[in-house]
Amino acid sequence: MAISIPSRQLFIDGEWKVPLLNNRFPIINPATEDIIGHIPAATKEDVDLAVDAAKRAFSHNKGKDWSSAPGSVRARYLRAIASKITEKKDELGKLEAIDCGKPLDEALADLDDVIGCLNYYAELAEGLDAKQNAPVSLPMETFKSYVLKEPIGVVALITPWNYPLLMATWKVAPALAAGCTAILKPSELASVTCLELAEICREVGLPPGVLNIVTGLGNEAGAPLSSHPDVGKISFTGSSATGSRIMTAAAQLTKPVSLEPGGKSPIIVFEDVDLDKTAEWTIFGCFFTNGQICSATSRLIVHESIATEFVNRLVQWAKNIKISDPFEEGCRLGPIVSEGQYKKVLNCISTAKSEGATILIGGSRPEHLKKGYFVEPTIITDVTTSMQIWREEVFGPVLCVKTFSTEEEAIELANDTHYGLGSAVMSKDLERCERISKAIQAGIVWINCAQPSFIQAPWGGVKRSGFGRRELGEWGLENYLSVKQVTKYISDEPWGWYQSPSKL
Repeated sequence: MAISIPSRQLFIDGEWKVPLLNNRFPIINPATEDIIGHIPAATKEDVDLAVDAAKRAFSHNKGKDWSSAPGSVRARYLRAIASKITEKKDELGKLEAIDCGKPLDEALADLDDVIGCLNYYAELAEGLDAKQNAPVSLPMETFKSYVLKEPIGVVALITPWNYPLLMATWKVAPALAAGCTAILKPSELASVTCLELAEICREVGLPPGVLNIVTGLGNEAGAPLSSHPDVGKISFTGSSATGSRIMTAAAQLTKPVSLEPGGKSPIIVFEDVDLDKTAEWTIFGCFFTNGQICSATSRLIVHESIATEFVNRLVQWAKNIKISDPFEEGCRLGPIVSEGQYKKVLNCISTAKSEGATILIGGSRPEHLKKGYFVEPTIITDVTTSMQIWREEVFGPVLCVKTFSTEEEAIELANDTHYGLGSAVMSKDLERCERISKAIQAGIVWINCAQPSFIQAPWGGVKRSGFGRRELGEWGLENYLSVKQVTKYISDEPWGWYQSPSKL
């Protein structure tokens, strides 16, 4: 399918700006390996311009135009952006699919979530004014105290390539709702729809500088953004290695950071489950979005009494997944996003085999696809807890399997990871599910399902899967607000701590 990729520049201060060094780099369709366009490559000088624009927009007209405007003002812009995305949904879905390899049906579903997210935070923006001046109960009647919630200021939003526009919206919508101004730096591997978001902001008349979008490499655009002294906070979703570098940069300026750097999530399957129903959720939990999900439940922990039968069912379900160009009808598994990531996934599989694991199904390129970064859905058994495949995130359609005999053993295996983002427990015994939900060390627990995400519910992890306030829900808005205590003395009597000079 011929898709025209719009030619865009950097979006700074409400205008398209050519990068100062005029550098661009290619957009590669991961399904064909063809170059389909180019995007601008920002450097520190461009980042400085974007931050300056955001800083001026935050304080313009003493904040009355944006940061201290009524929440209803910001809500109107968020709804206008949502309306434009609704108009352009089909076009944006195609751009997303060709840019990152996501099956078209998934890309269109993601856009529904984008629209929902913008409208949800429009509502929270409207409700923010009513929450101001919330009283604080004090033990002394001579004082009154209340709380103000104020936007943090200029924020840097750094997002990944697996959900390009959706992950950006998870950050942009609450940041703008709170009254912050922002610089969005999407992944260089999938920036096309984020640049289209810039065009939409221009079309709806978002005040200049409120949202700036700079594309480019991490070390050339992301690093100077993270270390910029005028950026008040960084919100990052991506790899653990990049997250560590961002933390280091932010620490130099004691700058708050919210991180969500991936996971190695478990799914525990007990002996009392419906095998086919649970098999589909297990497949979905690991292979959805081409297996490129930070919360992928990629460690299957299955009760030994049903392990053989259940894994055989998984193999049959995996064989039934349509692997194809994302635009083919019924596609459920597209290509890995880039050549580098493709090689990493294959290397993880190869390493597992060399360490003694068994590649039960998959592990290579599908025979019917001669080009593109496609990897078959892969199931690996005979896994030990010391293997790389058990311990490290693959970010591809790869599921590894271990068995357990007791509930205690299942919990121990589930928690045997440095990560703690998602997790799932599958059983008809709901008391057991609730018990395990409390025992699992993760920010998210799914019971008898895997991977559902709702705008209203908090998203985030523990351990090496991140820290800081959660994204989504009311927690997402709180991410971009600071709390100010205001306390006043209301008595007519003097404080009386010191002896008055007039009485000496």
